[in-house]
Amino acid sequence: MGKSKGGNTVDKVWNIVEPIARELGLMIWDIRYVKEGASWFLRIFIDKEDAVTIEDCERLSKAIDQPLDDADPVCESYYLEVSSPGLGRELSRSEHFELLEGEEIRIKLIRPVDNVKELTGLLAGYADGIITINKDGHLISIKKSDCSKISLNDDKYIGGF
Repeated sequence: MGKSKGGNTVDKVWNIVEPIARELGLMIWDIRYVKEGASWFLRIFIDKEDAVTIEDCERLSKAIDQPLDDADPVCESYYLEVSSPGLGRELSRSEHFELLEGEEIRIKLIRPVDNVKELTGLLAGYADGIITINKDGHLISIKKSDCSKISLNDDKYIGGF
């Protein structure tokens, strides 16, 4: 996925879908526009106070189908997928860090630091592209740009924001 192409598409889709999701009592967790093999996928991840159901996904999918067709924000043919972010949800937007402050997260680094490639700890804060975690009482700050993946580290986490 080209950053500018995918970024523009995601921004356009976000602006169309977010108000519709809000009307349905849903929150957009993330939107991704990715190419896998020969196919393009527009993936919309939703959340809400209680666990996301298949019915929630279906309601949003049906509600956004016509507005997306009318606005035509995507150049290529694509498959639309609406789902929950699931267990181990990825944190990518500043809102994610705010919502999950105090929760245990897992950070995978692009390059090892002091022979460590993965860290877990309680999310203590996020500001100016710096993630701060509390690992065993020690605060560790990591640049988001040095991370390959940041996710919730709680297999029992079912949903809610």
